[in-house]
Amino acid sequence: MSSSSSSSEDRSLVLAEKIAEIASDRKAIDVRLLDLRGVVGYTDYFVICTGNTERQTKAIHDAIHKELKDSSGLLPRRTEGDRQARWILMDYLDCVVHIFTPEARSFYRLEQLWGEVPARSVG
Repeated sequence: MSSSSSSSEDRSLVLAEKIAEIASDRKAIDVRLLDLRGVVGYTDYFVICTGNTERQTKAIHDAIHKELKDSSGLLPRRTEGDRQARWILMDYLDCVVHIFTPEARSFYRLEQLWGEVPARSVG
């Protein structure tokens, strides 16, 4: 493995861990990091978390957006679901963030869909 791809993977993991930390700081529950490297070509990690209410999922989204913009100049390539706030998706290319309400998380069950990939709880 070349050092450039290794440092790219390191940056992806650092980003995923930073997002998980911000979500945890905003009282997200059941924060999980799924390692998708070598499984899909469009991202390295999913960060999945839950807010107790739609208001809290929006607050988690807002905190991630603001912190990454202010600290690193990073903006998501796209964001979906932030109006309804039941399932908010933020695409940072190397890392895709999924912020769910409890009902939406249990309905979509992303962890079960990706059950074979390495995963760990954060926070």
